[in-house]
Amino acid sequence: MHYDPVKNIFAAWIKRHPALRILFYKSLDLLFLRSWYVRRELKHLSRILKGNSISILDAGSGYGQYSYFMSKTFNFSEMLSVDVKEEWLEDCRFFFEKRNIKNVVFEVKDLTKIDYKNIFDLILCVDVMEHIEDDVTVFKNYAAALKTGGYLIINTPSIFGGSDVHDDDDESFIGEHARTGYSKEDFESKLHPLGFQTVTSKYSYGFWGDIAWRIGIKIPILSVNFSKFSLILLPFYFLLILPFTLLFMLIDYLSNNDKGTGITFVAQKKP
Repeated sequence: MHYDPVKNIFAAWIKRHPALRILFYKSLDLLFLRSWYVRRELKHLSRILKGNSISILDAGSGYGQYSYFMSKTFNFSEMLSVDVKEEWLEDCRFFFEKRNIKNVVFEVKDLTKIDYKNIFDLILCVDVMEHIEDDVTVFKNYAAALKTGGYLIINTPSIFGGSDVHDDDDESFIGEHARTGYSKEDFESKLHPLGFQTVTSKYSYGFWGDIAWRIGIKIPILSVNFSKFSLILLPFYFLLILPFTLLFMLIDYLSNNDKGTGITFVAQKKP
């Protein structure tokens, strides 16, 4: 499944158009259930920190939507947003400069090679760890980079059908993934020895969320890969399915899923 090329199409559309980029961010926040879960944890954490000026690392910033959200949610002294894609980071720099957000820095970084020491109060990592083979090294780097008492928020596919893999012979829907996903136990087995304690762990994309993902995201992406002509038809498709998609996402968001194809894990570096 060629997922990155589809993302690159959207990246090209929003390039250097701040107003369009904000609309794009809002669309991502609305249509991707993982964003609902991540933003809920970020809002909760902002209440815990009670306006303290903090330092933030957005580890794998992508389009920059979470960096933008955090710039509006937290009182922060500085934010470092890193990714491996220079062209995406350059677009983010341009956008943040246009929005007069001055204390966010974008840099090309390999998360397996970062060497920050006791700098950050919060590290956010969304849809990144499933792409990295040497995840233990990255987790060690996060532990070193966080201050004592600092928080780590990770969102990834889960082992329970994450990446749309349900059987051993299935190929990941997202072809560039290094692993299917994680469970709560996976995170704890790798993070607890590094001095982390679990704050919360929530599975997303349960029964209803998975249906929403399939009709709201997977089918449109498959259609775009099949034919670029489908881009013309997609707005009409979304008009029909959007109410059902949002309803199913809301049910999932308000549920306590025993399992799901996504997981949001929050940990704190122990004093």
